[in-house]
Amino acid sequence: MTTPAITYEPVSFADLRGWAGDDHLAAFVAFCASARVITKPPRLLAAGAVALAVAPSITTAKAARAFFETHFAPARVVHDGPAGMLTGYYEPVIDGSLEPAPPFSVPIYRRPADLENVVAESERAAKSDGFSHMRRTARGLEPYPTRAEIERGALAGRGLELVYLADPVEAFFLHVQGSGAIRLRDGRLQRITYDGKNGRPYTSVGRTLIEDRTFAPGGLTLQVLGDWLRADLERAREILWRNESFVFFRALDADSPIGVLGTALFEQRSLAVDPAYHALGLPIYVSAPDMSHSGRGGFHTLMVAQDVGSAIKGPERGDIYFGTGEAALAHAGITKHAGRFFVLLPKQDVGAS
Repeated sequence: MTTPAITYEPVSFADLRGWAGDDHLAAFVAFCASARVITKPPRLLAAGAVALAVAPSITTAKAARAFFETHFAPARVVHDGPAGMLTGYYEPVIDGSLEPAPPFSVPIYRRPADLENVVAESERAAKSDGFSHMRRTARGLEPYPTRAEIERGALAGRGLELVYLADPVEAFFLHVQGSGAIRLRDGRLQRITYDGKNGRPYTSVGRTLIEDRTFAPGGLTLQVLGDWLRADLERAREILWRNESFVFFRALDADSPIGVLGTALFEQRSLAVDPAYHALGLPIYVSAPDMSHSGRGGFHTLMVAQDVGSAIKGPERGDIYFGTGEAALAHAGITKHAGRFFVLLPKQDVGAS
């Protein structure tokens, strides 16, 4: 597959639809979170250092806007790849148990000790056509079992069960989202987060069902897909096994889910991108005029590249983090909209490719 070429076309902040009405302080807070951990590229790292230095004085949206307009210049992402597309993800809240007890019988697994990364986590989306993780054996690295093989018992007896859920479809969606808040039987909330995968390439179940003509394009939301899968769990199992990718989790002691940078995700400010095109930590202004459910006459928002995803591939392919729980699901589940990216480049970078 040919990698789309990408260039940057300088524009003005006045060209960014909705720029003046955005909450730049919320974007600044998200940018500072990334600035504390990014290590490249140098000019973005330098801009982040400035942000952290002046952060105590940036207490209003006006001051935050001035910071971005002073230290960055916007540029339209121009490329010969697929048109821009935005989807959404969220942190589900799911009833579960630390022990198997009716109705909780579906295990969510910890990362196995013999699992080895062969691609850096920050690059796994960009290199998702091959294996990202493999099994370390005495003979060398070998492919890990598929989703079907694991659900048939390939990892049984190894003590890897982290929590148990009641609904296999909910467990699958948890794998897709990459994090979740598990409501335990004593009322406690235990967050869990992505900790590796079996390394198999990701296959979109929704896209598969559209290609099979089970659903028409544009008619499949996350809620519709969930209802269809739960209507016949035997049928669902065969469909879900087409996605050979399987995710492992770890317990997370935090107040919010985290992205690939290891920092908190920010509601409608954190964006999963393809790191083959955009540096993690980069501010990106996202414009989607037809995304009316954002409640702002379309979605026109300064976001920060803080996450990746196996299905997020392309110069203008983005996944918006919508937050936690049912309200976030309601937004994420219906988000599939055309969108444009305007990257905010440190001023020395304007015109670079």
